[in-house]
Amino acid sequence: MLNCGGVQTQLQALGFSRRVLTLKKQFNAIRREQFPWTWEVTKNASDQPFLDLGKAFTAFFEGRARRPKFKSKKRSKPSFYLANDQFEPGDHRIWVPKLGWVNMAENLRFVGKVTGARITKTADWWFVSIQVEMPETLPENKPAAIGIDVGLNRLATLSTGEGIENQAFLKTALGKLRRANKRLHRRKVGSKNREKARRQVARLHYRITCLRDDVLHKLTTKLANSYGIIGIEDLHLKGLLKNRTLARSFSDAALGKLLSLLTSKVEQRGGQVIKVDRFFPSSKTCHCCDWKWETMQLSDRVFLCQNPTCAYYQFGQDRDQNAALNILREALHLIGLIDQAVSGTGSDEDVNWAVDAG
Repeated sequence: MLNCGGVQTQLQALGFSRRVLTLKKQFNAIRREQFPWTWEVTKNASDQPFLDLGKAFTAFFEGRARRPKFKSKKRSKPSFYLANDQFEPGDHRIWVPKLGWVNMAENLRFVGKVTGARITKTADWWFVSIQVEMPETLPENKPAAIGIDVGLNRLATLSTGEGIENQAFLKTALGKLRRANKRLHRRKVGSKNREKARRQVARLHYRITCLRDDVLHKLTTKLANSYGIIGIEDLHLKGLLKNRTLARSFSDAALGKLLSLLTSKVEQRGGQVIKVDRFFPSSKTCHCCDWKWETMQLSDRVFLCQNPTCAYYQFGQDRDQNAALNILREALHLIGLIDQAVSGTGSDEDVNWAVDAG
């Protein structure tokens, strides 16, 4: 049977790709007369947007993205693309057409075929993202498994007993952000002082983002390098953000980005991330005997098993660690493995969980 919807989507994407090439030819025909300022920068700055537009509409017709919108000079992120023959990376510097050699904060760390680069501006800083093709390496087999319970009191609690603090960088900087935003809105629209105030707010937001990303990258890299099977709860993040009381705290914790980074890094290293159903009662169930605490409240931070035959009867357990152990067991059950769990209060000797926020 012919998949009419899929064929129609492919024809739409193909038709728009041809239209993009036509638009590019039309632009080049009137470029010198109507847009002479485009000759002051590299040709990639005006050529690549047409290709990006074609990719954006292809993704839209295939259902992978929203419909593209016009960019705003004030709100959109400044960026431009460079082909691999339009730049040259050097020792702590990069050669850019029309600009010459520009200093870089660090050298290119990867060795391989350079395929392109994209230069972007965030707050007051310019960044270059260089694409490098690297040979595939065989992933190392790591049989160890671990369960992770994420939350707000602690960013992550591991089934081995380690806990990673939720440092709440946005909450810490709210005072500075409020003062900076007040200063911004007191300035006259269009003035240079307003632009200075806007840049100060942007720098504060960028600093918060950097601190948060630093913690997330260090944590996910440690987990991906140490464990081959990782169980984690599949949270309904959009639903959690609808809670007006906790929405800002959940956004500050960036649990969605934590899951995204962890999944990509673990799969890149040959491991797998097992998502446990969000309705699985990991916090209410004893990890030893399956006794369920039906009346458990969010304020109950210590789990007390009431089963007299359980080894943990009336023994206080940390709520989050008990949940992490249940998540680990359920994850191994979902893939048919139940004997590779890392239990106890410690894991391999070479695993160090010190997460430094810088």
